[in-house]
Amino acid sequence: MDGGYNAWRLTALTPLPAWAIALAALAAAGAVLLALRGLRSEPRRARRAALLALRALAAVLALFLLLEPAVELLQTARVRNRFAVLVDASRSMNFPVERDGEPRAAAAGAFLAGHRADLERLSDRVDLEWYTFGADVAPVDPAEASRGIPGRAGRTDLLGALDAIASGQSGSTRRLAGVLVVSDGADNAALSDGVGPEARAKARALGIPVNAIAVGRGAPKDLAVERVAVDEFAFVRNTVTVDVTLRARGFSDEEVRLVLRREGAVVASATVRLERGRDRYTVPLSFAPDETGTFVFTVAAPVFPGEAVVENNARSFVLRVIRDRVRVLLVAGRPSWDVRFLRGLLKQDPNVDLVSFFILRSNADDAGPQQDLSLIPFPVAEIFGEQLRTFDAVVFVNFAYAPYRGLEIERFLPALREYVRGGGALAMVGGEQSFGDGRYGETALADVLPVAPIDGSSMAEGEVAPRLTAEGKRHPVTSLAPGDAANEGAWRGLPPITAVNLTRALAAGSGASVLLEAPAVLVEGRPAPLVAVREVGEGRTLAVATDATWRWGFLAAESGQGNRAYLRFWNQALRWLVRDPGLAPLQVEPDAPAVEPGAPVGIAVTSRRPDFGPAAGDRVAAELVDDDGRSVARGEAAAGEDGVARVALVAPGPGAYKIVAHGPDGATATGAVAVRGSGPEDADAAPRPELLSALSEATGGAFSALPGGKLPELKLANPEVVEIGRRKSMPVWDRWWYLAALASVLAGEWVLRRRWGYW
Repeated sequence: MDGGYNAWRLTALTPLPAWAIALAALAAAGAVLLALRGLRSEPRRARRAALLALRALAAVLALFLLLEPAVELLQTARVRNRFAVLVDASRSMNFPVERDGEPRAAAAGAFLAGHRADLERLSDRVDLEWYTFGADVAPVDPAEASRGIPGRAGRTDLLGALDAIASGQSGSTRRLAGVLVVSDGADNAALSDGVGPEARAKARALGIPVNAIAVGRGAPKDLAVERVAVDEFAFVRNTVTVDVTLRARGFSDEEVRLVLRREGAVVASATVRLERGRDRYTVPLSFAPDETGTFVFTVAAPVFPGEAVVENNARSFVLRVIRDRVRVLLVAGRPSWDVRFLRGLLKQDPNVDLVSFFILRSNADDAGPQQDLSLIPFPVAEIFGEQLRTFDAVVFVNFAYAPYRGLEIERFLPALREYVRGGGALAMVGGEQSFGDGRYGETALADVLPVAPIDGSSMAEGEVAPRLTAEGKRHPVTSLAPGDAANEGAWRGLPPITAVNLTRALAAGSGASVLLEAPAVLVEGRPAPLVAVREVGEGRTLAVATDATWRWGFLAAESGQGNRAYLRFWNQALRWLVRDPGLAPLQVEPDAPAVEPGAPVGIAVTSRRPDFGPAAGDRVAAELVDDDGRSVARGEAAAGEDGVARVALVAPGPGAYKIVAHGPDGATATGAVAVRGSGPEDADAAPRPELLSALSEATGGAFSALPGGKLPELKLANPEVVEIGRRKSMPVWDRWWYLAALASVLAGEWVLRRRWGYW
């Protein structure tokens, strides 16, 4: 076309709005329909057809003149799009193309060098861009890509790389016409499970053809511990089964012995015979942990000659070993609402093994033989003698040792005191037979209780609202809600108690702390303790100087508050008594249970003071200890305002490491972390050409494979056409013959209708 115009299109020059055009079209259609209706009685078909054709032609000519059609000449150009070459730079490209062959990266470089001229010919149509990809995308020089790029990236995210290039995250905003992917297809991100329906939809949504060159066909010889399936925690002295998935390629008829170690010590092993044509085996390894704590376990298979990767022959994991159930002895002096609710709570807790006794006979109950008054005799000697150490906690609820004939409990109280000092736990709950009313101030238990009983005193009755002390605001036993304000509000909202045992707080330095007090009940001018705790040697004790805690559950639930506060109070109290690791003053936790090779191990050490306030400013240390008990890395840091100090340590190599944290006053805490022997790129040495083929098929691209494959005919999306210059309208309606034609058609219809007798 002249004037530089290279495109044209039909347009309308009419100034009429769209609604007017629509009305005109309806009027024209109505005129044709009226003509058709008027000709229904005409018996001659030729006449009907002639008159109807003239009416329709007249309507079309009238609309044609009304629309004022024109030819619009355009000066346009095609937008120059991009074409990206993506070269895989992940570590799996260092594996051989086939057994005993050259590295995949070298094969990819040789292919690109041989076809670089073919690719550069695309520059006549598109701008050619070169990138490497692994976990991220980065530009690369074509010459460097043609020499072969050594694999360094620890992950392959093919779909993420395609999305980054297509969306312009690489820096270019122009449209992408297509890509050429040169990779082994060993994706371990979104496409790790193959090109499924969701991945296929995402690939198609990119709107570009993905051309692919698969590098590598045969899998090299390799034995790997592919997967370890085990729960996050186990119970001490209970059997744990670890299901190990072993993957073997290039083997036949060999025997493989799998070994499970805990910090260097063998705890289980099994032998599996490999079979030709089978590459996966599931091997169960069972053992029974003999102590609680957090440990690192390692499953290892032997290394055979000729394996492509030796680092994936072992895999470590972290397992937390906890108590099966907390064993609690509850002794109640008589049935009451408090013991009913507490016993019900403990019985419903699946983590508690409860043994409970109700004393039913006292000196006043002399009505005949004992076997007529109780179901079984209370086994005092067995419970407080040889069996005492089997309990994690002992709870006395409104129980007095003195009034019960024949029980001989008094002579066992020193043993109960030593049980506490040796690491046991004791809780005394109030009532008219507890604390001073039970004459405990003159027994061996007075040496370990967190309050001083006032012997001979009676309970103070009347409604009393409990109040948190400064220590109680920080202690986990009295933590009903996170945050100081929320916790204080939760305590203020609870129903008041109705009775308080009169006791005195112990002097400073005794290891005791009053957490909750009764401000309306004074003892020697000070509020009476209501809830108090104490560290005694290796053990702990708890005093609840009332028999009305049940009101925090029953009456609170009746008023619509629910019984959550009651349940949390007693659950936290029991956890604190038995030294639940989650409530220890010094705690250590790695950021992740396992890290990649060479990555730093992030460690958080939380330090709290004896009153459970954050130990801000305290220096803490953390170290990594290997299987041989040697410290291989150590670091120190100061705790922040929240009591948390952060340390980053680098392990010398793959394996299992114990984390040992050291705090003030000799406090220690332990954890565990595993450093993987191989990352995702090293775990499986097999190429996946089928993944690249499926991706190309889903997006309309071309596919080929190395070795032996050639550069296919690359598929590109059509470039976008845009108007970049002038436009010119050439009317086609303003010719005299269009108007003459309309007049002739109308006149012809009028003449025929007159001759045939319609007018």
